[in-house]
Amino acid sequence: MIERYVWDLRDADETQVAVVGGKGAHLGGLSRIDGVRGPEGFCVTTDAFRQVMAEAPSIDDQLDQLSRLDPDDREAVRRLSAQVRRTIEGIAVPDDLAAAITRALGRLGEQAAYAVRSSATAEDLPTASFAGQQDTYLNVMGRAEILRHVSRCWASLFTERAVTYRQRNGIDHRTVRMAVVVQRMAFPQASGVLFTADPVSGNRKVATVDAGFGLGEALVSGLVNPDVFTVRDGEVVAKTIAAKQRAVQALPAGGTQEVAIDAQQQQQPALTDAQVVRLVELGRRIEAHFGRPQDIEWCLVDDDFRIVQSRPITTLFPVPEAGDQENHVYVSVGHQQMMTDAMKPLGLSMWQLTAMVPMHAAGGRLFVDATRRLSSPAGRAALLDVMGKGDPLVRDALETVLDRGDFVPSLPDAVPGRPAAGGAPAPIENDPAVVKELIERSRASVAALERDIRTKTGPELFDFLLEAFDEHKRVLGDPLSVQAIMAGMDATWWLNDKLQEWLGEKNAADTLTLSAPDNITSEMGLALLDVADVIRARPEVVAFLQDVEDEDFLGELAKVAGGAEARDAIEGYLDRYGMRCVGEIDITRPRWSERPTTLVPVLLDNVRNFAPGAAARRFEEGRRKAQEKEDDVLARLRALPDGDRKADETKRMIDRVRTFIGYREYPKYGIVSRYFVYKQALLAEAERLVAADVLPAKEDVFYLTFQELHDVVRSHQVDGRLVQQRKDAFRAYQALTPPRVLTSDGEAVTGAYRRDDVPAGALVGLPVSVGTVEGRARVVLDMAEADLEAGDILVTTFTDPSWSPLFVGIAGLVTEVGGLMTHGAVIAREYGLPAVVGVAQATRLIRDGQRIRVHGTDGYVEILP
Repeated sequence: MIERYVWDLRDADETQVAVVGGKGAHLGGLSRIDGVRGPEGFCVTTDAFRQVMAEAPSIDDQLDQLSRLDPDDREAVRRLSAQVRRTIEGIAVPDDLAAAITRALGRLGEQAAYAVRSSATAEDLPTASFAGQQDTYLNVMGRAEILRHVSRCWASLFTERAVTYRQRNGIDHRTVRMAVVVQRMAFPQASGVLFTADPVSGNRKVATVDAGFGLGEALVSGLVNPDVFTVRDGEVVAKTIAAKQRAVQALPAGGTQEVAIDAQQQQQPALTDAQVVRLVELGRRIEAHFGRPQDIEWCLVDDDFRIVQSRPITTLFPVPEAGDQENHVYVSVGHQQMMTDAMKPLGLSMWQLTAMVPMHAAGGRLFVDATRRLSSPAGRAALLDVMGKGDPLVRDALETVLDRGDFVPSLPDAVPGRPAAGGAPAPIENDPAVVKELIERSRASVAALERDIRTKTGPELFDFLLEAFDEHKRVLGDPLSVQAIMAGMDATWWLNDKLQEWLGEKNAADTLTLSAPDNITSEMGLALLDVADVIRARPEVVAFLQDVEDEDFLGELAKVAGGAEARDAIEGYLDRYGMRCVGEIDITRPRWSERPTTLVPVLLDNVRNFAPGAAARRFEEGRRKAQEKEDDVLARLRALPDGDRKADETKRMIDRVRTFIGYREYPKYGIVSRYFVYKQALLAEAERLVAADVLPAKEDVFYLTFQELHDVVRSHQVDGRLVQQRKDAFRAYQALTPPRVLTSDGEAVTGAYRRDDVPAGALVGLPVSVGTVEGRARVVLDMAEADLEAGDILVTTFTDPSWSPLFVGIAGLVTEVGGLMTHGAVIAREYGLPAVVGVAQATRLIRDGQRIRVHGTDGYVEILP
């Protein structure tokens, strides 16, 4: 019979986290795996914890105070968490619970030594390990001491580190319960940790073993450096044997102590190679049982391995499911689209359904399988060339994989004479009418979508959308559109290459493209300056906007003196650009039209930092600089040998780049315009599901794929557990950093610039917009929280078109992600901002408020004293 308060570990499994906590559930699961042994023990359940917490009514008030604290207020967290722990430790263990624990000890041996270990319900989970957040006590002896240490484990749910961890991960303190695992002590010759995947590279085929003498506390506490073994395919392929001078041993009367290791033993390996291989085999069995790579604590007792804990490795980036055993190389879509944040399932599936190539989801991100293109010489060369122009780190990462020689299969090129798939489009003439026609085609297509979708609801809506996605891809793949985009990009690359060769000038095209016509994204930034002009002239409106918090502020704005005109200006802007937002490739992200308060800080910055008429002046200044640059370049070329031919060719390319480079931004605008129409229709459907009591909230549809939502609309049934699992997974994915390149082995390959032409200590990146600027760094992770002054340099993770309104007020740009032709780079050049992108960890290495110097021509950033 299973008691309410005490369970034998063999009665638990992974489905019972709510009863025995994460550690207890995993230990119960381990006990069911053939060949895996762990110390005997029992678990004091969360029911016992709940009863004890009910004994102290003051806990509720303390938890209310704790939940309101800022996790960065370390002193307040430390003080209040200590108060909660004292309260819990002061509660006497109820008699019925003490009796249940005593009975369990009697079955195992009351005089034996035990480990008393925390097992929280938010611990050792697939989405958050919480490793080390609560406490473990070793070699505890005697009933009274075990009861005291059970209380200490309950209290350790509120250690400062555990409280801070939960608050940073958005977990309510009240939802977490503490169980306590009590296991017979093992007294090992050696102990340590096994990772069934390489925790650094992510490679799932490589296991690492850390090992030391005595109890594992010596390794966990950092008392000694461990021996480290690397195992692949059943063989130790690398090892480092450390000088292990100290160990932790159990004391006969209870507790532990540090002891010195005999000098002759210090250099001896804690495990033989054969033992290491045997341990990894056990680890693979455990990994297969739990279905994911594991972080396993083990100990060696008389040449027999005992597994004392196993938890998922939560820091590994998931691998796309390929459905085969072949090698695959995946390239991140987010690094091309300037949106590396995790996406919700509806956003992922919508992008997959409307993309021009197959995309694979993993970790809340999308990847393209580049293996086939890399396998043939011609495909490999073309892909590396394109990737190198866009993001040198992606190219270097791909080359790193290729240099291994045996990971990517080698296939012959296509049959001679047959055009390669996806080859370069035919060139077109320098005719501005082409761009006008393409823009009109896109507008007409969006207008037809808006008109035709109005009458569609229920399953009919989803059938209509599937047809609309075909039209979406037809517009996106319009051969004339592709020709226009490539014309602008090819002309840019030609100008940069030839003018460096002929004149020794780097990235000359950056200046030649200033204020290029038909750039919808740069127009969006300038248009917000015009809105600021309307607001600036009305002091009551400025005062009103400074206190805006509610999203329906536009209705109230009209009641303020001059507010009607300001409202009309803002609404006019939203009519044209309100479908945009940060991370706009994810349809679930709130658009400006849905959350107009996002624009208010930028508008107020524009009011403060600019004079009336700034938009027109900025555009004209850019056009003038481009013309002066053109005149200068052509004059210098004509002075060279064969100068007239070089100047004529360059003039033709300048005209070409100014004709077509602005259009580079329009297809994305068309995509996002269509996405907003899709979203409005799907949210209307979600509201009907809420009204029918099928869903508790309309935003729950964001955690379903398009097809799953279609099924819910047909059946009026939804799996609430699936929605909750997706929410938990999304929260976990948000904490992961997606790699530029990922292999099917799970290895995240970052790439490197491999440059030796930058000053020591400088942060290296990709030069995308010429010039050098020095100023105050403003590290901004949320556009709505930007507070910029003239001359500031924006430092952020990535910028998509929605960030362009900020570009008009800054002096330079630094991003962690980006390429030569990504949106941030294009707009930086359009506005003449020195910019360096692809700077690894820029938002962490550069502190907000530091002075920095951005070398946009040479591609590096200096942090100034």
